[in-house]
Amino acid sequence: MLSPIQRSIVVPAAAERAFEVFTSGMTSWWPKTHHIGEAPIAEVILEPFKGGRWYTRHEDGAETYTGFVLAWEPPSRLVLTWQISADWRYDPSLVTTVEVTFTAVEGGTRVSIEHRDLDRYGPEAERMHQVFSGPSAWGGMLDAFAGAV
Repeated sequence: MLSPIQRSIVVPAAAERAFEVFTSGMTSWWPKTHHIGEAPIAEVILEPFKGGRWYTRHEDGAETYTGFVLAWEPPSRLVLTWQISADWRYDPSLVTTVEVTFTAVEGGTRVSIEHRDLDRYGPEAERMHQVFSGPSAWGGMLDAFAGAV
């Protein structure tokens, strides 16, 4: 069984602000190169409720799904599905889990991401674990997020 990918960063903001920027401000920090659509990203949307969609609207008007909201608990916790396959397409039958927590600490908020259930990638699981562990994956995204808070 593969271990979850775990990354965290402390941002100099209250948990409410960090949660808001992470969720409703995702377009401001999500890397423009990280998408599965044909056209560039116009907007990254996370609907603010359990069952809400996580998707990207592209400059050509097309929409591509990333997953869904499993838990919406502002300002402390967010759980999402990540349903992007190893060949970088939305796959409704593949469900991995991304949990994001926002914890008040001295000087701000610790934002922690745990991406788990990577075994569900089957034969591609080890490769995807390496991809998500890389500097342009969750760690790099948290750095970009910190710059937007």
